Amino acid sequence: MSKARWFSVRAGLSQRRRMILGVFSFLLPLLIWSAVSYVPFVWHPKVLITNPGDVDYMQVDMYVDKAMFADELKNMRAEGKAVPEGIPVNPVYLPAPDQVAKAFYTAFTTAPEQKDMPWLHESLWHSVKIIFWSFLLSSLIGVPLGIVCGAYGPISRLVEPFVEFFRYLPAPAFGALAVAILGIYDGPKIAIIVIGTLFQQILIIANTTRKIDFTLLEAAMTLGTTPFKLITKVVIPGVLPDLYRDQRILLGWAWTYLIVAELIGTSSGITWFITQQARYQHFDNVYAAIMMIGILGLGVDLLLARLGRKLFPWDQSQSKLGVDLLLARLGRKLFPWDQSQSKN
Repeated sequence: MSKARWFSVRAGLSQRRRMILGVFSFLLPLLIWSAVSYVPFVWHPKVLITNPGDVDYMQVDMYVDKAMFADELKNMRAEGKAVPEGIPVNPVYLPAPDQVAKAFYTAFTTAPEQKDMPWLHESLWHSVKIIFWSFLLSSLIGVPLGIVCGAYGPISRLVEPFVEFFRYLPAPAFGALAVAILGIYDGPKIAIIVIGTLFQQILIIANTTRKIDFTLLEAAMTLGTTPFKLITKVVIPGVLPDLYRDQRILLGWAWTYLIVAELIGTSSGITWFITQQARYQHFDNVYAAIMMIGILGLGVDLLLARLGRKLFPWDQSQSKLGVDLLLARLGRKLFPWDQSQSKN
């Protein structure tokens, strides 16, 4: 395949090229991070003191700016005193990839330093439960309302103008009000995530419902279908694959609002874990926790994408993602005896 085909406008890529680009989308940030962390002349603005010499305020393992270290080095040499020694490093808030990988592992295998602090998996599980209940509650209201708005014009005009207005109100602004009404436990968190996703959900699903072929509705109404059967037997089956895809996207929004919601209320959840670790300058644990959120979110989305292809095999838009292709190929390498892997 020619070089130009890589950059042809809206040209489809082969499975192999999609997989290569999918791998590089993860490798490229990792390579940049590694270069910044391990190559001293790229960016190491600090000096880690290994021997303070005769500088009275310096201590071993202390971070100082390069300019300050150079000044003290010059001063000690001019005065004929013991010079400080150190190695170039990055600031403490930018740990190297191997430090984060180690923190990622030890977070699951080593007890927290503070006895009253939860483990990472406990904090993460608590956040998963918050996401589940919040998104379930939002969907129970938003999905039916969005479908009805998309199917019937009068209901759309009655509901959507206010929803359009309300969706511009930032959900975190309701934090104090949610605490006053629901207390300091998980209620405010759930409320903020629901506020952040519900109104977007109504509009997106209403718009999806409007895309259904009108000839289907017209044929059903010609045959004397009742309004209830029109919704349940024609509209919902017609939009179900797109509705499923909308829900996958909206679930990602719920994760975004989780971080804001968990800053309010009780001392639990992944955000509280991140905040506590940052307070003690355990930034390797902070990065590990943030990456765990990304891995969990991507993993859930891939599972839902695969489930979508099983549920809606006629829907071509449920195409495989680059990462999914990579996982499928990895599965064939790891489990060659599993014939089901060859179907992917």
